[in-house]
Formats: sequence, structure tokens, C-alpha cells
Amino acid sequence: MSERAPYIAPTVGQTVHADQPARSAEPCTIVILGASGDLAHRKLVPALYNLALDGALPSPFGLVGYSRTPYTDDEFRAEMKEAVSEHSRRTPIDAAVWDRFAKSMSYCTGDFGNLEAYQKLKTCLEADEKRTGAGGNRIFYLATPPSVFPIILGNLSASGLLRKGTTAPWSRVVIEKPFGRDLASARSLNEIVHKSCDERQVYRIDHYLGKETVQNILALRFANSIFEPLLSRRHVDHVQITAAEELGVEGRGGYYEEAGVLRDMVQNHMMQLLTLTTMEAPAAFDADAVRDEKVKVLRAIRPIAQNEVGRYTVRGQYRATKLGGKDLPGYRGEPGVSPNSTTPTFVALALSIDNWRWAGVPFYLRTGKRLARRLTEIAIHFESIPHPLFGHDTGTDRPNTLILRIQPDEGIAIRFAAKVPGEAMQLREVTFDFRYGAAFGEQAPEAYERLLLDCILGDATLFTREDEVEASWRLMDPILQGWKAQPRVSPYDCGSWGPAEADELIARDGRTWRKPI
Repeated sequence: MSERAPYIAPTVGQTVHADQPARSAEPCTIVILGASGDLAHRKLVPALYNLALDGALPSPFGLVGYSRTPYTDDEFRAEMKEAVSEHSRRTPIDAAVWDRFAKSMSYCTGDFGNLEAYQKLKTCLEADEKRTGAGGNRIFYLATPPSVFPIILGNLSASGLLRKGTTAPWSRVVIEKPFGRDLASARSLNEIVHKSCDERQVYRIDHYLGKETVQNILALRFANSIFEPLLSRRHVDHVQITAAEELGVEGRGGYYEEAGVLRDMVQNHMMQLLTLTTMEAPAAFDADAVRDEKVKVLRAIRPIAQNEVGRYTVRGQYRATKLGGKDLPGYRGEPGVSPNSTTPTFVALALSIDNWRWAGVPFYLRTGKRLARRLTEIAIHFESIPHPLFGHDTGTDRPNTLILRIQPDEGIAIRFAAKVPGEAMQLREVTFDFRYGAAFGEQAPEAYERLLLDCILGDATLFTREDEVEASWRLMDPILQGWKAQPRVSPYDCGSWGPAEADELIARDGRTWRKPI
């Protein structure tokens, strides 16, 4: 790959013009710790291949796999080719691009807990850097269970592989979610991380932030003059954020028993959607400015006290259901799940943000597994009209709604009233609908493609900072503790929108959940 010039990338969210500075991707080597695992096969290596296909990887570039599975370099390349063939968004594989990409790859076998094995990795990495010419810039991607993060970080540091500080040649660490399981463990992990590296070397990844539609929340709000003035307590009645999945735990029962829906979805993904929807405009579009505003939102969210969890939260767990002629197992019947489990697979919450922009506007969040359909969206419901000028039965009883569809059918819709053709003043709700695929005519990159490239470029805008992680856990802790004291969960049928109590939660305020169409 050395014959290609280094990739020059635009500033995040912008297009490069002749008079605009660009970012240059420096040569580097990515080390995937846990390279034999599912994440590397399904997401990381296919994403890197697609970056290679776009000419977006730096030149020179190296990729080193590390795990306990014994592979030769050629066996690892063959395994990754099969993974790319199965999971890349673009197939068939381009033979010429793959040949160049494969030459950048090598493999080292070792145990995560054995310091001597890291000395072997160091020797392999230095030899690979000499072979590829990638120099000493390194990215260590921890594609491993969270329980071994502290062990890996300690051994990377003790072996001299991970260099603390941001001076060249630089080292960066990418850490997958979940980052801790409560506030205390998140703080402890941050302390461990900072023994090995500075905060600016840490890239805590949440793949939701790599989705084009999530990033477009900022573009919609801060690149258009018509929307931003409307998004406040003066015009918005309430906001609903839904992240629904059709599938169950899919063989991950053991993990889910430890995590539950609040840790798996709310603390990270849904808090990201909430902060991007409600944050103030940053002074600049850079990592610190954007994350500063997100943290302000998290600190302004009113905590739910332990003794109030029954009022502001609803927990559910899917039960065995016959649906579409199929017998679907309940959560308690999934492999690795206790037959008496009280782990929630669904949660609905009512939150408030105590600041000048959003005071008095309720935010309703719901997420769960085995729901009616796969859907992630943000629905902003505006205030009702102050006076029914055309009467109560003309179709104007439904307030206007701005809908940001994250997945599937990515796009933005605005629902409003319009007159039906004819003599009578009859109104009907209609929709302006923008769809990414139709508008741009091309497939959006996978989230990991954007995030891996940003890490290579040293842009942390779409990664979470330590204070952001801790602020989010500070909101989750009282809820988890309240649930522990009151462990009952409400059952719901597979293929539904959750337990009846979720409808009651929002109905108490005179509202109903939006029915996606």
C-alpha cells in the first residue's frame, strides 16, 4: 500500500474546499486485542477493508491481530478475508484492494494476562512496523470483554507497548462499551486508564455516534435556521425517544443477566441521543466543545431518586409468546438465563431537564427487546394550536411532530395538517419525508468505518469523555439501586410495544406513545 499518498480527510462534518485546512492521516499500526472474536470479524476488519477500498487508510499502514487463538499470518489473513466476504457492506471483495490490505496484516498469539506474551507482541509489532514502514504510531483496540480491560491496559503499559502522552510517536487506546457497570466501577476504570495513558489518548467508543443519522441531528439543528429556534420549552410539548429491537438476547443471555437493558442501552446509546437532541450549540465543532455541551445536559437532567423509580420508570421482561405461528421463548427460557430472573429486557423512563431551554418539557424514553419492530427514532411533539380555528373535528387535533429516524429507513419527517381537496374545510395529517438513500443515492458508511477513521485522525468528537461517562452513570445508579430494592418486572408479549405499565407511565401526563407508521 506504500505507493499511495496519505489520505487527507475533511474536518468532521465538513467538506474540504480549496481554502479550508484538511486533516492528514499519519502512518500508523492498529493492534486489535481480541482479533479472533466476533467484533473483529463482524465489524472492525470489514470496516478497515471498506476504508482501504475508499483509499482512506494512511500509507503506510499496519494491522496486527492478537489473541489466544493460534494463527499463522496467512491463516489470519484467510480468516479475515472470509469475515469481510460475509460482513462487509460492499461485496464481492475487490481482489487488488484486498491484496494490498492483506499485506498490511500480521498476527501474534498470546494470553491477555501474561506479561511475557506482551514482550512477544512488542517484538512482533516492532518487526511489523519495520516491514510495513508504518513507524511507531499505534492504536490499541480492546475488542475484549470489559473484565480484562484493566489487565490489558496494565500489561500494555508495563511492556512499553503503550506510551503515555501525546507526543510523537503517539499511542491511542480504543475501549468498547460498557465502560463500567455503575458509577464506582466507571471511576475505578478511569483511574486505571489514566495510569497508562492521558485522557486525550483514550477513545471510548459508542457505535451509535458513528451512525450518519445520529450525526445528522447536529446538522439539522445547527446548520438550519428554521429548526433550532423551535426546539425549546416555548414550542415543544414533549419528546419521545424509542429504540426498539425485534430480536431477543440471541444467545447472549449470560451477558444480559449481568447487564440488563439500562446498562446495555440507556446509559450509553439513549443518553447520547438525548444529549445531541437537547444540547446547546457548541462554540466550535471540535471534540472538547461538543462534549462540553453534552456534559452540561447530563448534569441538568433531574435524577430519579431510589424511592421514585416506581413513578418514573417501568421495567418489563418478554415472556413466551406464540407469534406468527411460531413459539417464541420468553427471556427466562433463553440459554444462560435464570428461570427466576428479574433482569429487565424493556424499560420506559420519564426524564426532566432542569435548564432554561427545556424546563417543564418531559422526555419519555423506551427501549426493549422482542418488540413489535426494529426501530430507533426521536419524535419531537410540538405544542397544540392555541385555538381550533377550523373546529375540533377537522383533523387539527394532532400536534405537529418532527421525527428523526435513526434506523431503519433513515431520514427526517415532519407531520402537519393540510386541507383535503374539496368544498369542505376538512384537514388531514400529512408528512414531509426526507430519506437518506433517496436523497444521496449512495449507501452510508458503517458506524465503525467513521469511528476508526476518526481515531486514526486523532479526532475524538464522536467518542465519550470521562466526565461524560461518569455523569451518565450518576443518573443510572439511583435507578439501579431502586430496582434492586423493588425487583419486580412486568411481563410483556413478544411482538408488542412493551408492558401495559409503559402506556400508563405516559398516560398519567395526558399523552400517548407515538405509533410508528
